[in-house]
Amino acid sequence: MDNPGKARALAVLVPAALLGGAYVSQYGFGLYPCEMCWWQRYPHFAAIGLGLAAYVMKPPQVWTALAGLAILTSGLIGGFHAGVEYGWWEGITGCAAPQVNVLDLTAAPLIRCDVAPWTLWGISLAGFNFLISGVSGAAIVALAAYRR
Repeated sequence: MDNPGKARALAVLVPAALLGGAYVSQYGFGLYPCEMCWWQRYPHFAAIGLGLAAYVMKPPQVWTALAGLAILTSGLIGGFHAGVEYGWWEGITGCAAPQVNVLDLTAAPLIRCDVAPWTLWGISLAGFNFLISGVSGAAIVALAAYRR
């Protein structure tokens, strides 16, 4: 597979894997997303669409690079969110999302953006999104731009 082909595959697989992990965390482990977590998901949805468009639209490098930029955008949002969680800077005021409980909406707790619900080696999920999306998004853009 050539570099643009690798970039196209990564442009679909990386955001799909990250979104899959987010949904497993949410529904499998009860780590419900805050508002800023949702902000990180939206560019990944766009990246999947752009990555798939690269398989059918011309020129594929442009669509692939746009998918890579969307992934980078999610990573930047994740970096900002991680900084809020670590207390490095102030977050968006009022940043909280209700945990959806269709049986009793009044009992739904708010999920705060400034508290990391889970960490591994001191890195929150937002921090991992920053690292993974930053590296993979930059790699996708570089591979899409590479010409022999």
